[in-house]
Amino acid sequence: MDSGRLPTTVGYLLAQVCKAHYSRARAVLDEIGLYRGQQFVLCTLWAKEGITHSELADVLQVHPATVTNALKRMERSGFVERRPDSEDQRVSRVYLTAAGREIRGAVEGIWAELEEQTMAGFSQDERETLEHLLQRVCENLQRKGA
Repeated sequence: MDSGRLPTTVGYLLAQVCKAHYSRARAVLDEIGLYRGQQFVLCTLWAKEGITHSELADVLQVHPATVTNALKRMERSGFVERRPDSEDQRVSRVYLTAAGREIRGAVEGIWAELEEQTMAGFSQDERETLEHLLQRVCENLQRKGA
């Protein structure tokens, strides 16, 4: 191995792909006023509003504190609002605002464009194979003891 060069391993390549994808996604989402990861919060709420912080953290597979920080930022941006649960005032539920609903088309358009950029030059068969292989890699890494 050359001095100062990392080995070309699957893990290294995955990290490079994730870094490049994250960087590109961040740049285009910044243009519409979204901070990293907020598109996933919005996607979850577009599917089901009124969920709790804990439920949102479970769906997104992140720590509840991460969700709390994201929601604070999204409230300041006007995309979501938190309301107390009608039965348990200790719990708050998350709802979209009009702005949170209106930004959906822009987010979906950006995500579709990013997908096309990411997969440019790949055949449909190659796309499906890559998706299948990445799902297997994810399952391997999520398995206990892995």
